[in-house]
Amino acid sequence: MHSNRVLFPAASIIAALVSSSIGATVAKSTFPIIGAEGMTALRVGFSAMILWLITRPWRTRTSMMMGAKLTAYGVALALMNIMIFQAFARLPIGIATAIEVLGPISVALAGSRRKLDFLWVLLAIFGLIILLPLRQESTLDPIGLLLAAGAAFCWGIYIVLGQKVAPIGAGRAVSLGMMVAALIAVPFGLFNSSPSNYSWAIIGLGLVVAVISSTIPYLLEMMAFGRLPQKLVGLLLSGAPAIAAAVAAILLGETLTPTQWIAVTLIIAASAGCALSSAPVKAYADPV
Repeated sequence: MHSNRVLFPAASIIAALVSSSIGATVAKSTFPIIGAEGMTALRVGFSAMILWLITRPWRTRTSMMMGAKLTAYGVALALMNIMIFQAFARLPIGIATAIEVLGPISVALAGSRRKLDFLWVLLAIFGLIILLPLRQESTLDPIGLLLAAGAAFCWGIYIVLGQKVAPIGAGRAVSLGMMVAALIAVPFGLFNSSPSNYSWAIIGLGLVVAVISSTIPYLLEMMAFGRLPQKLVGLLLSGAPAIAAAVAAILLGETLTPTQWIAVTLIIAASAGCALSSAPVKAYADPV
């Protein structure tokens, strides 16, 4: 009985990661038609509407101070979505995801003075160095790497601000933050893509991406978070880059070189070690 209480929520987190990765690959398949900006607009816009209906955040009033915090939280969320989709357009999804998770790692290790935690820092740095286009044979786009790093920074800010808006409840905070993000990402996407490319089929795919990359993972992770130790949750979530790379390889044919897999593995190891040994950092469902 005890094992079932652990296995089911653990499986839910893995399913959430798989669902999110499938959403990213479906989104990337539309980039040649509406661009990363257009799909960002659809994904964030539909996600905001769905979460708004699920959580119904309008039922409780919010103070002006909390409103300011939520606005900053939403801006971080918007920039993270914009930059990671731009990174997906230039890099294999597995590599972009691996770089992005450096944001939560940095937040978890910030201010740490324990010797073991420095090991996770070194692993993450070494993995990142391997990915940098310092070698002639590297094919990774430098702009894509910078965008993924920017998304990582925004994810770190998102987590820090998430702790400040946590008093109103995780679901309500994410919903209101996503609505602010939509007010930025949707106009940005529409302005930078041609309206004539938004066929009903593409709009439908945007809705599918929002559901499988945002709504389903959000619901699965929220269901699991309260039933598992936070360190186990962090350990499971650290596998996100590997799952993203595997799904992209299957659905998009994106293959990583052995050297790139080593880099991704080092970052995953840093994330897993951080989750097991560092002070827990509360971050809601992966917002991308």
